[in-house]
Amino acid sequence: MASEAKTYEGSCHCGAVRYQVDLALGPVVSCNCSICTRAGTLLVFVPADAFQVLSGSDALGDYQFGQKVIHHHFCQICGIRPFSRGKDREGRDVVAVNVRCLDGVDLDALQIVRFDGRSL
Repeated sequence: MASEAKTYEGSCHCGAVRYQVDLALGPVVSCNCSICTRAGTLLVFVPADAFQVLSGSDALGDYQFGQKVIHHHFCQICGIRPFSRGKDREGRDVVAVNVRCLDGVDLDALQIVRFDGRSL
């Protein structure tokens, strides 16, 4: 069950990259693709207009692999991957937010949904 919609702030480890996102935090995705497995991300997907970088755009790197349709952003200082950008199945711009990077979220209280990204 999703919580009430609210504004969350998040960051990379060193704080160079800060962002905010409006969402109702419900189930989060644990993907078993090669990059998500290695990074240990827990993801929630939001429309691009619900997300904004507050600071550190100049510190962001961009990594793409496979079909090169997702921009996996990382902080070039500390290496943390706070979010990725791509498109949903209908072609709309979306942001995959790494919930582990959001301030004040109780990770133990989250409902985790497994996604078989390895099979894509």
